[in-house]
Amino acid sequence: MRYDVAIIGGGPAGYTAAERAAQGSLSTILFEKNALGGVCLNEGCVPTKTLLYSAKTYDNIKHASKYAVKADNPSFDLPRMVARKNKVVKKLTAGIRMRLTEHGVTVVAGEAHIQGRLADGTFLISVGEETYEAVHLLLCTGSETIIPPIPGLAETSYWTSREALLSKELPASLVIIGGGVIGMEFASFFNSLGVEVHVVEMLDKILGPMDRELSDMLRSEYEKRGVKFYLGHKVTGVHGTEVAIEKEGDTFTLRGDKVLLSVGRRPVTTGFGLETLSPEPFRNGVKVDEYMRTSVPNVYACGDITAFSLLAHTAVSEAEVAIDHILGKSRPMSYKAIPGVVYTNPEIAGVGKTEEELRAEGVPYIVKKIPMAFSGRFVAENEMGNGVCKLILSEDGRLVGAHLLGNPASELIVVAGIAIEKGMSAEELRSMVFPHPTVGEIIKEALWV
Repeated sequence: MRYDVAIIGGGPAGYTAAERAAQGSLSTILFEKNALGGVCLNEGCVPTKTLLYSAKTYDNIKHASKYAVKADNPSFDLPRMVARKNKVVKKLTAGIRMRLTEHGVTVVAGEAHIQGRLADGTFLISVGEETYEAVHLLLCTGSETIIPPIPGLAETSYWTSREALLSKELPASLVIIGGGVIGMEFASFFNSLGVEVHVVEMLDKILGPMDRELSDMLRSEYEKRGVKFYLGHKVTGVHGTEVAIEKEGDTFTLRGDKVLLSVGRRPVTTGFGLETLSPEPFRNGVKVDEYMRTSVPNVYACGDITAFSLLAHTAVSEAEVAIDHILGKSRPMSYKAIPGVVYTNPEIAGVGKTEEELRAEGVPYIVKKIPMAFSGRFVAENEMGNGVCKLILSEDGRLVGAHLLGNPASELIVVAGIAIEKGMSAEELRSMVFPHPTVGEIIKEALWV
């Protein structure tokens, strides 16, 4: 029952760390109290994108006449959409379990609890009556939905993303509290299916730290589709189907058949014995160095518990860095080019610095901006669609930021992220050969503006 590596949490950070550790010939044990894949696979990234693709397909059929295709009276079947979503999740969860088993990872289903350390520094972790020992410990416990203390909320039958993903019935109207990534993706989904959607956001823009110009363009697009936004508004109470909001002293009430709460997530730091280690805190999580080490020897933290990025792809990279360090391959974690993507229709994505960040830092920059319509393939596949490719260069001509609105921004942002991470100059990126016709060519075209 003694292992080289013990991992608490089976989300993207945990299962990645387990697989990489086992590939490195480390005896590995992984504890997961719910389901392998964590929030991302079971009630976040994957299920939302599965439903959003169904909604996007329905949108495309509704507007098929733009492409000289006749499709009369299209319809959708929400229970079957949900069933397909569940099938996708089940398939991917089984895939993760199969890979871990193939690599010899011991997977324990149950709630792990850190009991302390032996004299030689070995960690003791228990699950029920069983106790396990490990030389290295990785904390990959993820995050949970923030439930703010809004008056009346506790007595209201509201949705979080979990309940919204399970529902097989559409509300006639929906009030979404929070205009961040989660809120906007659900706004996109329910709007596509004909639900009256209201989005309340405390900030004066949607999508928080993402590029303001492109965020405003996306909001304008959804306003045209009937979504109503209440920016700079504070929710002062939720009572049944009524949501009281306030701005600059003016108050009024929104009414919706359902209320969806999506104001963010916070790291899980309780319930597994973290207090026995007392690592140095950071924000509302655990502080780590560039190799994902906490202040406690041989204890690493990866993913949302670090309270830094709270993105699945960041968690995966952090896990790889941590395991590399345990294996003696010191490779520091880089946060210079962490992409952010919102899977609305159209998609919006960004990586690196925004104009707002650089202005706040007093750093000079150069903007190269071009409409997506400069891409022949984008025009061919997005009739009457608009979008923007914005590239931000340093004074010496290196790419430091990229922000795209338009499908498929989620795929194109990868190219820009690599260029930023590697410190490529505009000249170097322009010298690359992009296939034609592709929407990706827009990145090269923007550099010639």
